Amino acid sequence: MFHKILIANRGEIACRVIQTCRKLGLRNVAVHSDVDANALHVEMADEAVGLGGAAPADSYLRGDAIIAAAQATGAEAIHPGYGFLSENPDFVEAVNAAGLVFIGPSAEAIRKMGLKDAAKALMEAAGVPVVPGYQGDDQSAARLAKEAGRIGYPVLTKAVAGGGGKGMRKVDAPGDFDAALEAARSEAQKAFGNDRVLIEKWVNTPRHIEVQIFGDGTRAVHLFERDCSLQRRHQKVIEEAPAPGMTPEMRAAMGNAATRAAEAIGYAGAGTVEFIVDAGEGLRPDRFYFMEMNTRLQVEHPVTEAITGVDLVEWQLRVAAGEGLPEAQGDLSITGHAFEARLYAEDASAGFLPQTGRLSHLRFPDGARAETGVRAGDVISPWYDPMIAKLVVHGPTRALALRALEQALAATQVAGTVTNLAFLRKLATHEGFAAGEVDTGLIDRNLDALVAVPVPCSRTRALAALGALGLDKAQWQEGLHLWAPLGWTQPLVWKGEEITARVEALGAGQFRVTIGDVVHDVARGPGWRIDGAPVGAEIARGDGAVHVFWGNAYSLDVPDPLAVDAAAGVAAGTIEAPMPGLVKAVHVQAGQAVAEGAAMAVLEAMKMEHTLVAARDGTVAEVLVRAGDQVEAGAALVRLEEE
Repeated sequence: MFHKILIANRGEIACRVIQTCRKLGLRNVAVHSDVDANALHVEMADEAVGLGGAAPADSYLRGDAIIAAAQATGAEAIHPGYGFLSENPDFVEAVNAAGLVFIGPSAEAIRKMGLKDAAKALMEAAGVPVVPGYQGDDQSAARLAKEAGRIGYPVLTKAVAGGGGKGMRKVDAPGDFDAALEAARSEAQKAFGNDRVLIEKWVNTPRHIEVQIFGDGTRAVHLFERDCSLQRRHQKVIEEAPAPGMTPEMRAAMGNAATRAAEAIGYAGAGTVEFIVDAGEGLRPDRFYFMEMNTRLQVEHPVTEAITGVDLVEWQLRVAAGEGLPEAQGDLSITGHAFEARLYAEDASAGFLPQTGRLSHLRFPDGARAETGVRAGDVISPWYDPMIAKLVVHGPTRALALRALEQALAATQVAGTVTNLAFLRKLATHEGFAAGEVDTGLIDRNLDALVAVPVPCSRTRALAALGALGLDKAQWQEGLHLWAPLGWTQPLVWKGEEITARVEALGAGQFRVTIGDVVHDVARGPGWRIDGAPVGAEIARGDGAVHVFWGNAYSLDVPDPLAVDAAAGVAAGTIEAPMPGLVKAVHVQAGQAVAEGAAMAVLEAMKMEHTLVAARDGTVAEVLVRAGDQVEAGAALVRLEEE
């Protein structure tokens, strides 16, 4: 076994690897960008080395600097985590050339699975079922359109490189093919530097089921399946293991196919073979198809650990150190059911737009495994993925595990940035999901209901008023009134709505709160009672707002009467940056006429590109930025002439 390893990553996966290192008594080294110098993974590590600037290209993607850090600190091996350099075969070769061990598969195995078209052909040769499609060398638009017609619409155009849903378009009819192909190629070129695509048959009732595999370079075992069908924009939201409705025959067929895939490329370490399943007639052994292989540890690996009792990071370390597979296939079994929900700083109601902000308050519930790389006070920056945490729960049955997930989400408290927490709660309580009726289209079919923003009721607003006044704690002023109750008027703002609350202190932690025509009697401690009924709410303050956690998280702004509205006078025709980011492109120039919805500029933030469009018809008066500019949230980018 190694004595010291370096972790070439950040955030929750770096923290996760450090935990296993501690368990095994291994020394560990963290790396960090300049903006991550005080991050949680740096605090947890035994040693830490700075890599450079905030941008991944200046820090976490600098393979030479990472290798140099490993050598300087005496680390014998490098764990890549996921993302960044985890599936870069050139980095693997450089690590090995430096006399270090890469904790993962060989460069050859990564290359074989790196391009979807080549991987699909390899899997077909190994006897792994694949989706009917075309992945040939002739990439002319005419040939691709012809193959789409042969396969039969609807079809899916998919970039052969990369992942995350980029370079992927569904095409329903021949007349839509050329535009979809152009869009897929453009996105693939920008994201991966490779505009090649393959064409696949669209599966009408798709489920995304993946199999966790582990190899030692010769043999491989599988650790059963995970269902990752709950997705938005091809990104996973809630994962579970095992897959609902799975039969022993289907599990055996998928597991055997996955291990054949791993053994066909001499795979070593943890990996995932992803399948698309046609669930139109339930789960059938003849209706699953190879989609891709992830040659690394997956974000959702904790649900597999929960049902198998296996520490996958420990297995990675042991196999990389030269040990054989820790367990044979017959030794592995499933116990209970597990869910993982991905908590992001993003606005679900605004198309899941990533958000930034300082986490003024952060608390996870007891009884749930919270995989996180942040603490209260940390900043969600525009430079990296906006994940806050993964909440993992386990129960003896799916129904009980799902109930535990609902309770864990309801008890999670986050303030300081917009999150998808309410969206996750609605998804976890969705009737179809509870019944196991999952497929990749469930979220899109129910999107409006799932992303609706919870509205704080009058009782929540009453608690917010008390919190804004600091009356959620004992106040000496409560007893200093003679002939009439002591009272305050507290303004609040929720989503632009102005709220005025009149609070009267009745003594001994008793208050009367009037909001419009509604009056509530509120009693404090221990806990809260409103109109005589106990409520399980908690209050926190910070960043000019008061936060009430009561099932959902409600944040109401507390106006500063001395503050001046910095936005006053800004023309309605000004296009502003919704978050800090890099201006990737500007599509207009001064004097140009634009229509409502026209693309004005492209902003890159949190590993995603966001096209900013005109809110109305007009003429461009001024372009205030250039491609390559770094801008802050709220910065004016393009201004239209006044109407």
